[in-house]
Amino acid sequence: MTPLTTPEAFDPYCGAPPPPGELLAAWNGDPVLIASLALATIAGFWVLRGDGRGRARLWHAGAMLMLVAAFLSPLCALSSALFSARVVHHLLLIAVAAPMLALAFPKRRAGGTALLSLLVAVHLVAVWFWHAPQPYETALSSDTIYWTMELTLLVSGVLLWRELTAPAAPVGRILMAHLTLIVQMGLLGALITFAPEPLYAPHFLTTTPYGLSALDDQQLAGLIMWVPAIAPYLLAALLALDSLIRDGFGQKGQAV
Repeated sequence: MTPLTTPEAFDPYCGAPPPPGELLAAWNGDPVLIASLALATIAGFWVLRGDGRGRARLWHAGAMLMLVAAFLSPLCALSSALFSARVVHHLLLIAVAAPMLALAFPKRRAGGTALLSLLVAVHLVAVWFWHAPQPYETALSSDTIYWTMELTLLVSGVLLWRELTAPAAPVGRILMAHLTLIVQMGLLGALITFAPEPLYAPHFLTTTPYGLSALDDQQLAGLIMWVPAIAPYLLAALLALDSLIRDGFGQKGQAV
């Protein structure tokens, strides 16, 4: 069987979209990437060596597994065929691997409101920019731009989550940041879901073998970004709210 047809202008890093029957065998064997992930894993465990760092090592291991799933597993190849798979791929970076890395390598103290606002803005600009049709198409026609997309999403996500999970960060400020992220992710998902026509040219010719039209695939991607994508931010916001309520009851009890 031969790879699915893609527009000639696009040459995605993850390769040509594989036929469904060959998907499970479509692992990414890029030796440079494999070596980079291996070195990052070893370096992280070296930094986290010593007693009392067991939980941090678990977070680091989980994050590296998520990066393997995103870049080496067949999900990478599937993201060349389906925009919905690309959205899942990106969510693994910004909503799973990023908070895990933030918990593995936390900040010692929270910054100010201005820093948090800046990190929220930078991360949201990256998310909106790389999911706009033209920048997305450009990223799938150049490996350099592809990795620029991936690294800006991941790095901005890690920096933001480190601030959101920093010790003694004001809970109200954290809640507002999570609310902003939830609203913006939901809005982007809704715009993608309700677009009346396909917007992402790299996937115009690649979705049919998977039982989806390009518009169906795009709508599925929007729904994933609209609903499951906000779950980590919602969970983190609820945990912060629970902490605020507990602290409030604790102070009330001490006053009595």
